[in-house]
Amino acid sequence: MVKEKKKLSKTPTLGISHKIQRETNTTSYLFLLPFAILFISFVLIPIFIGIYTSFFDYTLKGLHFNWGKNYLDLFKDRIFWKSMGNTLLLVIVAVPCVIFFSLWAASALNDRNKALTGIFRGVFYLPVVMGTVPVIVVWKWIFNAYYGILNYLLKSAKLMPQTLRFDWLGEKSTAIWCILLILFTTSIGQPIVLYIASLGDVNKNLIEAAEVDGASRFRIFWQIKWPYIMPTTLYIGIITTINTFQCFSLIQLLTSGGPSYSTSTVMYYLYEMAFTHYQFGYANAIGVILLVVIGLFSLAELQIMRRRGAE
Repeated sequence: MVKEKKKLSKTPTLGISHKIQRETNTTSYLFLLPFAILFISFVLIPIFIGIYTSFFDYTLKGLHFNWGKNYLDLFKDRIFWKSMGNTLLLVIVAVPCVIFFSLWAASALNDRNKALTGIFRGVFYLPVVMGTVPVIVVWKWIFNAYYGILNYLLKSAKLMPQTLRFDWLGEKSTAIWCILLILFTTSIGQPIVLYIASLGDVNKNLIEAAEVDGASRFRIFWQIKWPYIMPTTLYIGIITTINTFQCFSLIQLLTSGGPSYSTSTVMYYLYEMAFTHYQFGYANAIGVILLVVIGLFSLAELQIMRRRGAE
């Protein structure tokens, strides 16, 4: 009888807990509903529409099914491959540089006092807060052929003839590297802040114990700090890769893809085909290819980071 009473007394409690759990879940889903509606309306549906219309000859004149001719034309398009090559160059150079420099800067600032760390954190994050356009205007002034500060400094140091007016953004040999430099400076703000926060969470007792045992700074970093910051590195790598593949505003405001498409990226070429030549189906095909390439690069980075973490 005593056991039966205990069982009966537990039953209402379980019922109440399940009811509270259902109400909590319902409330959570209701809070997520506005975001879900926006995500479906402005992300998922446009993606499906873009994939669908990429199989059509879609212009201002109408919509005609062309059996995937857009994709066949892409593989024959010299400008598309030039733009893809420029984009891959930006990704291959910029992403590792951003990760390594951000990690180095965060490691150097992590051992400083909090006030100094806060100042440098604000300085590095300033380009992110300012936005893209003001930063690009400043860099455009630096690289200007007539009154740019870079030419002035080089002439003052007698590294350039006084009569020479070198157009850094107008020459094929230097334009893409100028874009790469600007992209690098505008991409390191957030990673440095994330790395500083991640390094601050490392267990200091483990570091002190390793120092007492005579471990070198490199060994402490590789054996203790690196496992802690691995998730942050993975996030920074994937986000930087996606942002670099989607590089557009730098190109539009500085070079417009020139000279002779030497700075054109896939995103800029997509914009040009859609809003200059009004070939929307062809532009959507470019977008689908870009989506696949970004997905492959992100998966590759995920696998590399997981293997490094397993080691």
